[in-house]
Amino acid sequence: MKKIFLTLILSLILSVNVNAKDKYEEALNEWFLINNHTQYIEVNKDYDECKNCTRWDAGPRCFEEVGKPKKQCVLDGDQSYGEDGYKWADHKKYKNKLKIKFFKKKDGKIRHSIPWNAKNINDDTLLYYGFVRSKKADLSNDKYLIEASSNPYEFEFDLREDKNVDKELKKSPIMSYLLFENGKITVDKKSPDDRFGILVHDGAKFLSSSVGKTMVSYMLGHAVCGGYIDSVESKIDDYPLLKNTVYDGQRIIDLLNMASGDQKYVTLEKRIKKTGKMAGFAPIRYHMEGVFKGSEKSKKKYNYNGFPPIILINYIWYKSNGDYQKILDKTFREKSKIKNYAIFSKHKDGTYDDGILTNQFWATRYDYMRIAKAMLDDWQNDTCVGKYLKNIYKNRIKKNHSYKNDKNSFLNPKGYAGFFHTDYSGMKDRTIMGMDGNGGQSIMIDFDRGRIIVINSIHTTYNWTKIAHSVIKNGS
Repeated sequence: MKKIFLTLILSLILSVNVNAKDKYEEALNEWFLINNHTQYIEVNKDYDECKNCTRWDAGPRCFEEVGKPKKQCVLDGDQSYGEDGYKWADHKKYKNKLKIKFFKKKDGKIRHSIPWNAKNINDDTLLYYGFVRSKKADLSNDKYLIEASSNPYEFEFDLREDKNVDKELKKSPIMSYLLFENGKITVDKKSPDDRFGILVHDGAKFLSSSVGKTMVSYMLGHAVCGGYIDSVESKIDDYPLLKNTVYDGQRIIDLLNMASGDQKYVTLEKRIKKTGKMAGFAPIRYHMEGVFKGSEKSKKKYNYNGFPPIILINYIWYKSNGDYQKILDKTFREKSKIKNYAIFSKHKDGTYDDGILTNQFWATRYDYMRIAKAMLDDWQNDTCVGKYLKNIYKNRIKKNHSYKNDKNSFLNPKGYAGFFHTDYSGMKDRTIMGMDGNGGQSIMIDFDRGRIIVINSIHTTYNWTKIAHSVIKNGS
């Protein structure tokens, strides 16, 4: 009931408070109140409960007598109550005490993610952006829901302390750290409550677009094993949205490896070269007809960007013959046995025929671990999907980056295999496949030794080498 009430509250804020400085800051203030985090809020001296309203929706204190307001009142006034007498208008009486640095876009609007190269970010700013990362899915109507399993996997625990992780949690933007080994979770840590721990609870969902790329790859494996798609060697020559573009007739494995020869038109740094927009800015049809029509492929080489996973998740839908939900359920409910619902985002404008699905993905920290464990189980049990994973690993390619940074979770691995990072430094003869996402989301799976690390973070400024790479390489 409380979750339903919270959803109603947040929906109300976003629908009525259109003139707010930032809708997520308004939602954060409301969330502080609902969850009794009063240390972060104070009375807003500019609050006037009887402003900008009519007599039809005036609160009781704004009337001299029934039907005759003594002054105007706020839109929702004092007439709507929730659980424990909580009033929907109460958030207007308060403001937060946070010293937030709002990062801006070129047009001056507030960004809802921290630039990857930002440094010296204070905890108040991180708390705000952490809230945005965890609540953005709940505040959006543009999503594709994956229901929780009726029989979720329950982990066994054999917990031990880890001083390196504790040190990072006290100073870094990490929200959660999990280590799975010997069939059990052995390290389970979250940020202290006086930093970001208040955002981390069993149902809290963490956003990642690039880890979402790997979720698309795992879905694709289930689509292949379900007979909807022949193999990763198949060419996408039957998808109308890609006709007469650089992606028309491409092999699926080349899209999975970010090697479709599209570097003339789109790159990670420059986005879509003609528009400067991100790949997920609009449905596929918009980009293919407006930018890529008549485009031709160049020499195939690794070119990390956002289009391949968006193309493939929509291609899965196209090839599913109406069974898209069935493929999702097979991947995440039946195989991964997630305990909470997960989310893929989609565009509100257009239809599925326009390619409105995206790889932006939300799941809880334990469900990320459940999904990674399902991959490990598939690999070790040599299931059909396990053979798919082994096939894309066999067909991995070199990144051939001109820059190098072994301390960076994105740049350290020198290989790429079907939306997984591979070939980590110092582990040449080891089968390690990883996922890396904006804000420092990092998942590493050691298929040889059966170990998994899942890190959820607000930003990248933490010692990934010490608490992730070294742990997988040397143990801990």
